[in-house]
Amino acid sequence: MSKVKIGIIGGSGFYSLDTLQDPIEKSVTTPYGDPSDNLVCGKIAGVDCVVLARHNRKHGIMPTNINYRANVWALKEEGCTHVIVSTACGSLQEEIAPGDLVILDQFIDRLIKLNFSPKIQMFFSTKTRTTKRVQTFYDGTCEKQSGVCHLPVDEPFCLLTRSCLKQAAEESNIPVHPAGTCITIEGPRFSSKAESLLFKSWGGHVINMTTVPECILAKEAGLCYAAIAMATDYDCWHPHNEKVNVELALKTFRENVGKVTQILCAAVPIIAKLDWTNTIQELKETIKNSVMA
Repeated sequence: MSKVKIGIIGGSGFYSLDTLQDPIEKSVTTPYGDPSDNLVCGKIAGVDCVVLARHNRKHGIMPTNINYRANVWALKEEGCTHVIVSTACGSLQEEIAPGDLVILDQFIDRLIKLNFSPKIQMFFSTKTRTTKRVQTFYDGTCEKQSGVCHLPVDEPFCLLTRSCLKQAAEESNIPVHPAGTCITIEGPRFSSKAESLLFKSWGGHVINMTTVPECILAKEAGLCYAAIAMATDYDCWHPHNEKVNVELALKTFRENVGKVTQILCAAVPIIAKLDWTNTIQELKETIKNSVMA
């Protein structure tokens, strides 16, 4: 039975984990640059965990500038087998009220793609480019990751890890929406009303600025990844509710962050009790078979 180590990434409004036992802070770097903040290593229910603040603990990094590759790689190098995360979102559907939690199962990528000509690309250093939402480790910047990885993401989130989050919520008597599609936009601005209504019409359940490329990179790194999204508002499509703004989003998050923390912490021993040998091996095989060198 394989031993697990669980990375926990906290999003907006979630910068630390008071329940972490014997915390030790570590400054690390990676072949892809520095992660958003120091890693905080410790234990939850006797299980090794590593906590990382996605935007750093001062919320000083906007979504576009987060070094997602360094964050994921740092957790992998620290020995993590799993990554469970929180993310603040806007709701795109009436039935997902502010304060509700959603266990994400799909995404729609609405990030801005910068397709520069070779002449313009020469003005951007490799170090600069690797902090701009690159969606793969296999881009020639690291010798260990040679070739091109055509990763299948029909299931972007780990099914078994998602089931652990759902079980943790059930055992904690916290209602959650068991599945949901997240639309990830570039940010840092919020959507226009026309955009919000469009995303709603597509069947998106929530909208945020960070799930892509984080979940893709975690899968490519061989990590079992799952996310809890908290709806903090109805974005700006709803005719009768306050439009999304920072004050509203943070107020709702503060009022409900305890539920997220409770589920994440309850999920840790549930994950640790399972045998992940086959799941991790299958993920490794998927990655191996996806690389063309």
